[in-house]
Amino acid sequence: MNDETILVTGGAGYIGSHVVKQLAARGERVIVLDNLSTGFRESVIGGELIEGDSGDMALVSRILKEHDIKSVLHFAAHIVVPESVADPMKYYGNNTCNTRNLLACCAEAGVERFIFSSTAAVYGIPQEIPIAEDSPVQPINPYGSSKLMSEWMLRDLARACGLNYVILRYFNVAGADPQGQIGQSTPEATHLIKVACEVLTGKRDRIEIFGTDYPTPDGTCIRDYIHVDDLADAHLKALDYLARGGESTILNCGYGHGYSVREVLDAVQRVNGAPLAIVESARRPGDPPALTADSGRIRDTLGWTPRHDDLDFIVDTALKWERKLAARR
Repeated sequence: MNDETILVTGGAGYIGSHVVKQLAARGERVIVLDNLSTGFRESVIGGELIEGDSGDMALVSRILKEHDIKSVLHFAAHIVVPESVADPMKYYGNNTCNTRNLLACCAEAGVERFIFSSTAAVYGIPQEIPIAEDSPVQPINPYGSSKLMSEWMLRDLARACGLNYVILRYFNVAGADPQGQIGQSTPEATHLIKVACEVLTGKRDRIEIFGTDYPTPDGTCIRDYIHVDDLADAHLKALDYLARGGESTILNCGYGHGYSVREVLDAVQRVNGAPLAIVESARRPGDPPALTADSGRIRDTLGWTPRHDDLDFIVDTALKWERKLAARR
């Protein structure tokens, strides 16, 4: 695909920037569209950054036409579950309405391939663990609902215009670029591993466990943690799959096993070699007890093999990134 230009929305953000870096490393021409509300200009390595909004139809249409874009990877979204509960219209506006505008532009411009950044939050509280792609979708928070609505729009548009897509439903993304060039830099982040590492670097004074009475072995939530570098690789493989004529599909992005909050914090303390300040608090709204992926379909469909399925490695890369950020303060 090296003779094409690829559009990546939200490519200055945490996950998008890792994908852009990998695309550029293999010689792809990449245009990044990002409004920099949660992304960072310096995180765009190897792509051309255009500052703007993915819901700006005039701008998106111009980019698609000028660069003859045939492939779009869409990351631009708000992602904080508790915030979505408190301010649902923000999430439906950015995640759903802006995706609608982007898709309309793609249809008009004849875009052929679309990779959509979705989430395991579409499953809500799953009936069975691990979760397969054909499990019922019943989100319990506006974040998950906003993403599911976008999935439906993409599905219906594809049927109408011949667009092919891969929807990637992320489980818990963590870690940072093993080379240390980029990582998660979002202020006030809520991701467990990042927050714990911020405690270790002095940015926060403690880490909270939200809920210790869940129906899990140690009472804390269980999540399937996937290293961001492996997730980025899945996007490249999804793009290649569509370029080979692959049919539209939905794929879970996880390792197929989970860790509880306590197990993650144990790993953080083990990697750091010193204890964390930990406080137990009440449950947060919108948190399911357990989310782990059935990852068989993504492995079979894309030939995807994770390279970093190791909790200590995930924590180590995240901690090194936080220490790098701390040195800049």
